[in-house]
Amino acid sequence: MLFLQLPLLAVLLPAGDSKDDFQEPVSFQIIQISSFYNRSWVRTLGSGWLGELQTHGWVSDTGTIIFLWPWSKGNFSNEEWKEQEKLLHLSSIENLQTIHNHASQWQLEYPFEFQMAGCCKLHFGEASVGFMHVAYQGSDFMSFQNNSWLPSPEGGRRAQDVCNLFNGDKVGLEITHRFLSDTCPRLLLSLLDAGKADLQRQVMPEAWLSTGPSPCPGRLMLVCHVSGFHPKPIWVMWMWGEQEHLGTQRGDVLPNADGTWYLRKSLDVEVTEAAGLSCRVRHSSLGGQDIILYREHHSSVGLIILAVIVLLVLLTGLAFWLRKRW
Repeated sequence: MLFLQLPLLAVLLPAGDSKDDFQEPVSFQIIQISSFYNRSWVRTLGSGWLGELQTHGWVSDTGTIIFLWPWSKGNFSNEEWKEQEKLLHLSSIENLQTIHNHASQWQLEYPFEFQMAGCCKLHFGEASVGFMHVAYQGSDFMSFQNNSWLPSPEGGRRAQDVCNLFNGDKVGLEITHRFLSDTCPRLLLSLLDAGKADLQRQVMPEAWLSTGPSPCPGRLMLVCHVSGFHPKPIWVMWMWGEQEHLGTQRGDVLPNADGTWYLRKSLDVEVTEAAGLSCRVRHSSLGGQDIILYREHHSSVGLIILAVIVLLVLLTGLAFWLRKRW
């Protein structure tokens, strides 16, 4: 059934560009963070993410799944969501109780924290890839592979003991395997289909140039800003003519409050080299027409403004001198 639905990805995945990480596989993951303060108090936070967009929340006390978008249910029925809520809630309770019961044996000193991420990824033309990782106090602890739990080297003997116990729970192994190999990929595809109006939203970027603090005398820090674009994949590069400048420094793609994205790319160059540079922006919303910002245009505007200011100062001084002389 999953392979029959894979052509959907050809429509929903963003177009790619081999010059940059312009094309990415699409993923759905659930994240659960459990903070153990003492034997009677555990705080658990859960969420679901389609790529970097949060689509679901989770109330740990009741096991209720919160749907953050009108399309967050995908094409799953209410009965299927109830079943997922039940499985998630019962698994969470059993796992937390198991950790409490063995905390002394595994030398877990309160307070401590476990982080879990279960994810499935799809790429057009390829089979689904599912995995689950568990971290203890922020360090790799164990992972689920080939229908069993495997300890991470960082986890040491403690991780091996935990894996041995969890691998003895055949029902738990089957539930985890079924989620990663079946439930997660089906949900991912149904969310892509149900939410395509929002996910395929195209917003054109705005771009501008600026200069940052000078690294040293005789050099410039040029900055190309690109903001307000959606979807996230974008290609931005400082250019020397038609050649990519290898000194381009990439910043992180950061979210804006309206759901769009922001990116900046910097370049440290000699002052004498700055005039021949440009910043090129490529995005799916531009219809194949790149945005190109030329450094010399930016510089010439500044020179014109400076020349006008100097001229006005001279004219003002001349007028004052003539008036005084008259």
